[in-house]
Amino acid sequence: MSHFLISAAHKSSGKTTLSIGLCAALAESGSIVQPFKKGPDYIDPMWLSKAANRPCHNLDFYTMQESEIIETVARYSNDADITVIEGNKGLYDGLDLDGSNSNAALASLVKAPVILVLDARGMTRGIAPLILGYQAFDNDINIAGVILNQLGGSRHESKLHAVIEHYTDVKVIGSVYKNPALSIDERHLGLMPSNEDDSADVKIRQIRDIVKDQVDLDLLRSIANKAPALPESDIQKQETIQITSPLKIGIVENDAFGFYYPDDLDAIRETGAELVSIDNIRDKSLPEIDALFIGGGFPETRINELQENRVIREQIKQSLENGLPCYAECGGLMYLSRSLSWNEQKGDMVGFIPADCVMHKAPQGRGYIKLEETAHHPWATFKPTPEPVIAGHEFHYSALENLDANVKFAYQVKRGSGINGKSDGIVINNTLACYAHLRDTAANHWAQRFIQFVQDCKQKNRNS
Repeated sequence: MSHFLISAAHKSSGKTTLSIGLCAALAESGSIVQPFKKGPDYIDPMWLSKAANRPCHNLDFYTMQESEIIETVARYSNDADITVIEGNKGLYDGLDLDGSNSNAALASLVKAPVILVLDARGMTRGIAPLILGYQAFDNDINIAGVILNQLGGSRHESKLHAVIEHYTDVKVIGSVYKNPALSIDERHLGLMPSNEDDSADVKIRQIRDIVKDQVDLDLLRSIANKAPALPESDIQKQETIQITSPLKIGIVENDAFGFYYPDDLDAIRETGAELVSIDNIRDKSLPEIDALFIGGGFPETRINELQENRVIREQIKQSLENGLPCYAECGGLMYLSRSLSWNEQKGDMVGFIPADCVMHKAPQGRGYIKLEETAHHPWATFKPTPEPVIAGHEFHYSALENLDANVKFAYQVKRGSGINGKSDGIVINNTLACYAHLRDTAANHWAQRFIQFVQDCKQKNRNS
């Protein structure tokens, strides 16, 4: 298996931009490129997916078993020519002191050689002890090459090459000069999502052309081709439930809602259910569906457009009041509230959840979370999770205000913020709406449970 992991000495080294460029350049050359991203993230994978013309999947020690990570890499790389795994933060950074969830740990787990991105601004001879230190820190990690980033020019490049060649045995894969064309606009959650940026394809081509000119793709392929085979995965395969009658699951997708994990959507499709795309900004009416899935995104950037589509808002509210099953995460929760306020803007939303949503300047919930289900969870009777505590993540700048005191919650928050610091997952009729982002994993097959719940609701409606 041809694969490598691209990491950095520290955050904000330009790793993501270079990963985008590498995926696009390798794909343009005719290779089938399979991208992966370490950790919980939606935005970087959107860019990597667009660059590689293939869905990017996430690898996360917090929500996945090690054997599950191996199986995921093997499954989605099976028909690819080369696999690109982008790390998060620095190579040895992580939550635990022992580095068990670091990028280095991931590289070790999947036997991936590491390409280290180094922001070399202001550096010359000091680049050598940095590289030597990273090599010596963990002898099990194969730092097979470096990409020097943010170089000042050819003279700077020559000095760095001479130093690295003299003091280390690491190959220089590329030398990338400072260039404003390599920057991507950012906002509070990181990069501007590629589904929002009309010029995303142009930007990717710009980055691709710079990277392929300044990075040795043949040398990179040679390193990736020498990577050891993946270890065997001992994950216990669970039988996927199959629906007994056709189900159509509406999924809200546009430039305001795009935070969906591809493997979660695969898990829904594997049950036999059909995903029906809904654009709640531009569509004139709600299609005939059996359930609704509204993921996260940036609805605050489209307050006016969401408010203006009054027909869709009213149809969604009426459908949910009539018992249409719905699962909403973060941005979906915001959209289902009475109103959404951001800066000087305020707009009416669906009005199904008795609360007003207000954006703040600082995060109201951020990072990994742990949840425990309550008796109010609507999917409780359908294959409860193997573990009593569910692992997920949250990242929201919004908070709910004026929430009805009688609302019921599906989760107790054991770690994280949720809706009020103690609870998450508002339950109304057959709707579950939360700030938590879940992943369909061996420890939490939420997609199957949701589909079973939808099927049960449909059967009850037929019998009534």
